[in-house]
Amino acid sequence: MIEAGMIPLFVAIPLAGAFLMPLVGKRVRSAVDGTGVMPVLAVFVMSVFTVMTLGSRDHAPIMTWSGGWASALGIQLVIDGLTSFMLLTVNLVAFLVVVYSVSYMERFTAKWKYYTLFLLMLAGMNGVVITGDVFNLFVFLEIASIASYALVAFGTERQELEAAFKYAVMGSIGSLFILLAITILYSHTGTLNMADMAHRLQGPEGSAAGTAALVLFLAGFGLKSALVPFHAWLPDAHPSAPAPISAMLSGVLIKTLGVYTICRLAFNVFGAVPEVLSILLLLGLVSMSAGALLAMHQSDLKRMLAYSSISQIGDIFLAVGTGTPLGIMAGLLHLFNHSMFKSLLFLDSGSIEHAAGTRNLKEMGGLGRRMPVTSWTMLTGSMSISGVPPFSGFWSKLLIIMACVQAGLWVPAVIAVVFSVVTLAYFMKANRLALLGGVREGLEAVIEAPAFMRLAMVALALVCILGGLLLLPGLREAFLGSATDVLTGGIITPGMMGR
Repeated sequence: MIEAGMIPLFVAIPLAGAFLMPLVGKRVRSAVDGTGVMPVLAVFVMSVFTVMTLGSRDHAPIMTWSGGWASALGIQLVIDGLTSFMLLTVNLVAFLVVVYSVSYMERFTAKWKYYTLFLLMLAGMNGVVITGDVFNLFVFLEIASIASYALVAFGTERQELEAAFKYAVMGSIGSLFILLAITILYSHTGTLNMADMAHRLQGPEGSAAGTAALVLFLAGFGLKSALVPFHAWLPDAHPSAPAPISAMLSGVLIKTLGVYTICRLAFNVFGAVPEVLSILLLLGLVSMSAGALLAMHQSDLKRMLAYSSISQIGDIFLAVGTGTPLGIMAGLLHLFNHSMFKSLLFLDSGSIEHAAGTRNLKEMGGLGRRMPVTSWTMLTGSMSISGVPPFSGFWSKLLIIMACVQAGLWVPAVIAVVFSVVTLAYFMKANRLALLGGVREGLEAVIEAPAFMRLAMVALALVCILGGLLLLPGLREAFLGSATDVLTGGIITPGMMGR
């Protein structure tokens, strides 16, 4: 089980791996893959134990103070139900992606540099999730962001460099908004600790400062999560990155740096007032609609998946924007499901590009005959993201629609149904063009992906098939129930955080 003294290891282990990697990469190249995979495996196993520890809804948060100082000077690290949910989601995807990378990244030079950046990005994401104060949230966010900028450009071709530059500029603007919001809050509350800050913002003197900071946070984290109209960087960055990084960016990075942070601050620090929920719901509807419509017209497979991510993030915010326990649970379940099936689909696209040398759907055809594992895993991911029963995406989308109906939001419920059908349409088109029919001329020599790549894709496909089991009473309470309670519990107090 997880104890307080083990919490910093979620950051320390990936950081240690990142600093050890250059030494190994330059001296013992045969150990590069093991040195890259083992730290990710370690934090994934710890994440499983974290969910087991926090599975009881009445379990108090686990916390520790770093730096030798107590609040409000110390660095507080906290694991509660929502934290354990996010840690498992992030580190499960990271582990399967790094396994996939063992084979995929062979065609890139300086593989050890890739693992170094990957581990730094993972350390940053874990840090964002476990930190209990807003400044260190910003520090960890920047570690993850800067590593991701470099990883997008890892191919060093013109397209990758241009996309990385655009991503870095937009990401830096988002970070500036976030830092300005933190500065405003600190100047009015005199603290950076989230629990202390939430308590002090409840006074009348904090209302104006809180409103200004919240607007800046929504803009900054909206950029990080690629909500419409803050999405311009994503359709270029995700397709340009190597497939494992596309899977990480779309699968967990935008959720950790964007969705999680917005939910944590909006519900636990500022309080989920109706005006904020209405904004989240509206942004969700616009993102869901625009992302799906733009995805329909793409012939580049990875670009289609990138626009689809915008649409699916809209589903999550639509659910959370209802403000009801059912809506929040539905949003969290869809966050987890989307992490799995979107990571799978990006890995499938990487498998196809690795074998066929193209991402253009019009240049593919008949690959299902040459790549059976990639074919059925891509079909599994497509069915899940489209909400086809009994795949995992069906259950989360069903709960989202039920939450909208329960809240009296009939029009958003209908819109959600319509765009689930639209999603099914463009994914069936992609599967038909890429996998069905006769083998296209020039692709006769295509063979299935290497073993490590197949292993990661099959594992994610199984999660998509069995994801509905998370709604069984025992698993729902341990994984979703405790995370939902953190958000529905409202504003955190110093007493709740161990003061």
